[in-house]
Amino acid sequence: MTSVVSLSRYPVKGFTPEPLDSIVVQDDGRVAGDRVLAFRFGNAALPEEKDGLDYWPKARGLSLQDFPSLAALRLEYQQAERVLRFWRDGELLVEGDLEPAGRRRLETAMAEIVLGSPEAARLERPGRLPLALVGDGVTSRFQDRARGFVSVHSEASVATLADALGAAVDHRRFRSNIVITGVEAEAELRWADTVRIGDVAFEPQGSIVRCLATHANPETGVRDLPVLTTLTQQLGQRQPTMGRLLLPTDRGGVIQLGDTVC
Repeated sequence: MTSVVSLSRYPVKGFTPEPLDSIVVQDDGRVAGDRVLAFRFGNAALPEEKDGLDYWPKARGLSLQDFPSLAALRLEYQQAERVLRFWRDGELLVEGDLEPAGRRRLETAMAEIVLGSPEAARLERPGRLPLALVGDGVTSRFQDRARGFVSVHSEASVATLADALGAAVDHRRFRSNIVITGVEAEAELRWADTVRIGDVAFEPQGSIVRCLATHANPETGVRDLPVLTTLTQQLGQRQPTMGRLLLPTDRGGVIQLGDTVC
């Protein structure tokens, strides 16, 4: 039986996932509470436009693609109180709410954290400082694509990659909202018709071409596995792909761990 084995959302773009027992897929095709905040460069605190929608390209803010050490941080976001906390190695680094003073505290602390990391030079480039913490903490809007989407990949696809690498591969490298089991490797890439996950019917959209974020170890923040070249050179993909994008066919709903995929 094909079913859901992992559910996650990412309150702050580019940072720690929040594992959940259930997620709410909104009618607009985004997961409630997913990517509701982002640390943007000072010269990119306002959105660009793409296809008539607000667009926040990840290259113009903190993301694992260019700042892999972010993966070693842990966060807690209390949405009801709008309070954000960051830890490293069990030590609380900073806490702040989303009022102006709290945002400044979080922005200053995050800049100091990155400036003390191996990626410091990237943040020191012209126009990148000061950082701006953007988002209202409720509205899901900072996905890599202007349209949003729900993301899904299968355990089997990750297992095939692990075999090719000769090393264990943590599924968190791929930052999907949904992980499924009970299908063959890359089966999700071949979906052509409507897919139902729990009570939500989805229309499959494009496959997910991956970036250097997948090279970062989710525990250490060190780039330790050549995921992209393994997908293309050893597994024969034209582009390094893992997972699929989905949009509800009509309306959203709740998806829970163990829900059937059909």
